[in-house]
Amino acid sequence: MNSLSPVSIVGVGFSEVGRQLAASDDELIRQALTAALADAGMTVGDLDGVSTMGGNAMAIGDTFGTAPLDFYFTSVGGPAFVEPAIHAISAVASGLSTTCVAVRLIRRATSTGPAPTGPVTFPGDAQFTAPFGGLMPASMIGGLQMRRYLEEFGATEEDFGRHVVNQRYNASLNEEAILREPLTIDDYLSSRYVSRPVRLLDCDYPVDSASAVIFTRRERAGDWRKKPVSVEAWALSSSEPNFFQLRDFVRSSPVHCARQLWSRTDLGPADVDCAQLYDGFTVITFQWLEALGFCGFGEAAGFIADGHTRLGGSLPLNTDGGACNMGRRHGANFCIEAVRQIRGECGDRQVPGAEVSVWTNSVGPFTGAVLLTA
Repeated sequence: MNSLSPVSIVGVGFSEVGRQLAASDDELIRQALTAALADAGMTVGDLDGVSTMGGNAMAIGDTFGTAPLDFYFTSVGGPAFVEPAIHAISAVASGLSTTCVAVRLIRRATSTGPAPTGPVTFPGDAQFTAPFGGLMPASMIGGLQMRRYLEEFGATEEDFGRHVVNQRYNASLNEEAILREPLTIDDYLSSRYVSRPVRLLDCDYPVDSASAVIFTRRERAGDWRKKPVSVEAWALSSSEPNFFQLRDFVRSSPVHCARQLWSRTDLGPADVDCAQLYDGFTVITFQWLEALGFCGFGEAAGFIADGHTRLGGSLPLNTDGGACNMGRRHGANFCIEAVRQIRGECGDRQVPGAEVSVWTNSVGPFTGAVLLTA
């Protein structure tokens, strides 16, 4: 399969992953960058671009010896790893950079300090949500969208549970997954509610980690150690300014993002061998399945129940176990898993002959998607 894109991925890597790690931010970034460089067979001197979410791109360039940089970008809060990745892709495609690394550093959030005792004000959108308990993503992103999905399409909590069980099975085959113990539907239904109908097992697993992916010009891709993976098409989308003001809780930004993605390639949903779709909350994966055209709106539950998303099905889904089991690497794991599937490096969870994979990040008001090919 030949891509017309000028961009290829030639190296991927993770840092150590855990909760409340002692390692500094710089150390986690160093580990991920070192792993990606080793994967590619590069040295840090081969990089001329840095794109990051978490950490500062200019500081990374200086600290790790890539300066002077031809391109740098530091996100202030976009749709997870896909934002720095697409800035890196675009920099290479436009000629601003020859070889650019995209980095995502993330820390598990912890509460610090005493609760406020005086009056608390909430500006902007938060004034409509926070006073009523809508303070956390599980309620604002997961709860509202999952409730709307259940009501509009007649889905059940068991439908979401089937996806959770499938993902955990994939994780059981992945030594890098944090949660690997197989689950049953009963295990899912007995897990506690976080923001009804969102259960604990519907949520990604917060961790400390860093991830790195190296993008380079296609004509240089053969210079490095691993089989290059081509970036076939990419898209970013922003529809509304925030989650509370979404016009449609089940047909939001992923629909526009998917439309843009497919308009930039001759490939279509039927050509995809496996999909790595964001699962910050289970309902997000359902929305991406439908937005990308793998099934109709409201049909994701049946598509999963019929076995299409299992290993051996027509569209193996989140083959690394997803962020619910890999840990919340904020979308980077989906990119790295797509690359490894196309390279044929996934062992017992490998999709035979995988040549096309799509990976996506986020949901609601802002999203991104990338299509990769052999």
